[in-house]
Amino acid sequence: MRTERSSRIRTPLAVAAAVAALPVLAFGAVTAVSAPAAPAGAELASAEAEQAALIWSDEFDGAAGSAPDPANWNHETGDHGWGNNELQNYTDSRDNSALDGNGNLVITARQEADGSYTSARITTQNKVQPEFGRIEASIKIPRGQGIWPAFWMLGGNFPGTPWPDSGEIDIMENVGYEPHMVHGTVHGPGHFGGGGITGSYTHPQGWSFADDFHTFAVDWAPGSITWSVNGEVFHSVTPADTGGNPWVYDQPFFMILNVAVGGEWPGYPDGTTQFPQEMAVDYVRVYSLDGQGSV
Repeated sequence: MRTERSSRIRTPLAVAAAVAALPVLAFGAVTAVSAPAAPAGAELASAEAEQAALIWSDEFDGAAGSAPDPANWNHETGDHGWGNNELQNYTDSRDNSALDGNGNLVITARQEADGSYTSARITTQNKVQPEFGRIEASIKIPRGQGIWPAFWMLGGNFPGTPWPDSGEIDIMENVGYEPHMVHGTVHGPGHFGGGGITGSYTHPQGWSFADDFHTFAVDWAPGSITWSVNGEVFHSVTPADTGGNPWVYDQPFFMILNVAVGGEWPGYPDGTTQFPQEMAVDYVRVYSLDGQGSV
């Protein structure tokens, strides 16, 4: 981790309202929105155009080998496939989730001596549940066929309200066979699984997102969710995009960080996949935008 990145709080960039007019493309069985053409690192608007205030963060500043702060994070555990025929067993072991002593949380997917896989999935359920604002994380993702890192959210009423009626906002997902591409998606009533409303963002230079840290964010307001990578908007969803199905995103959500191994979407590890694989998270932050946002 480069210390200058986490030594200050950066004011987020404003998002472009015109993203709602982006063209819709066919993307398999999924509704996809193309990324706007923009040069690498281009600022979409001046920071002064939108007032933002940091209201919560975890900077992962702690001793090497320590657990993520239990005041913020829960560990979900188990090896039951997680609805996607995944292979990993999620554990609460420091072998799979720990601070590195340099300001990062590291989630590690491992292949164990018996050939099985372990990893970690941590959530802020019932601890930190934002409602609106900018939800942002700086992440260096892992790489390899069958590796599936994600930063995402589920409705705070889950599991009392079952998925997909609870709502799901995927801020960043990557499947290892597309090292240069990340995806942002919502799943809800009538638009879930392969029918999720999704947009994809390709690295401007075509490089792997695993090569460095990148900032993945959603700007979330009543009736609107907009995705960006490194400040560049690539996707937006409003109630008009749900095909008349209920909009279930105007409620508190909890955050999730995980690295899955295998599954129906990414496929499964093969002879090219190297273990262990690490996802390093520099920070997770929640900002209030123009006075909207709470945790």
